Amino acid sequence: MQTDTDRLVAHVARLGEEHPPIPMDSVDFTVNDPAGFGARFGHVLDYMARVELEVDRNVLEISTMLPNPPEVDKRFYAEVWQPQEIQHGLILDRLQQVLGRPPADTDLDHVGLKLKVLGLLAHLEPFQDVCRMLYYLTGMATERSAVIAYNLLHNGVIETGEQAVAETVIAPIKRQEPGHYAFYQLSARAHWATLAAWQKWLVRHMRRISFAPVGVNNVKQLADFGDVMETLGVDHEGRDLAADVARVEQELLWARDRGLPVPDYVTRAFREAVEAARARAA
Repeated sequence: MQTDTDRLVAHVARLGEEHPPIPMDSVDFTVNDPAGFGARFGHVLDYMARVELEVDRNVLEISTMLPNPPEVDKRFYAEVWQPQEIQHGLILDRLQQVLGRPPADTDLDHVGLKLKVLGLLAHLEPFQDVCRMLYYLTGMATERSAVIAYNLLHNGVIETGEQAVAETVIAPIKRQEPGHYAFYQLSARAHWATLAAWQKWLVRHMRRISFAPVGVNNVKQLADFGDVMETLGVDHEGRDLAADVARVEQELLWARDRGLPVPDYVTRAFREAVEAARARAA
């Protein structure tokens, strides 16, 4: 019978074989209306490019908080996730420069003090198991947000008539994101089942106080994220981004709270992003 680890190893191997990094020479950067396209989606491209390019720093953060991760995790982020995401960032960054916008302003090497403290504690194996769960939860939320965002961006780009961008930039990127989400989801489900009651309590507590939308590390980026949400329409037509992003997280961490459709910290974070964007615009 195949174990959880076997399934994860097979999944990572399949991702590496079927989804190599997107070659830059496969991309057609033709834009028929650079000014109009840039006005509508330039800030979205900038945000996404920055987040994708900052995976170099994310790997440093992972290495700090998980000093002894499972081999399958190392293979995933070193051989699959990082190479694919970096290429996404390079492609998106080049596209926005084609539109006449400056390159993304990235932070590639700063690891915060809180993560360094976690890394020190994570040398104790039971605490590293807590950190691993937080890593999987963050990965799930990040990749689910990316799946939603790229699908909505793809629809928006098609509406503008920019077929080259839709077909050779956004479509190839959005095909690679679900595999990342699947890795984190499989890992989270398997790992949660191994944790003791006190570890689960600690995960719940630390997740509640540490959650932030993908790519948000300060007030400006919170407003930027809100702008992206508004432009892509993720809070329109009955879509509940918080519920979609945190569906599995709710199931694992908060299933006992049946009256809570989505963790309140997730709902609050996305609401505050939209409010920050609107306040800045006003």
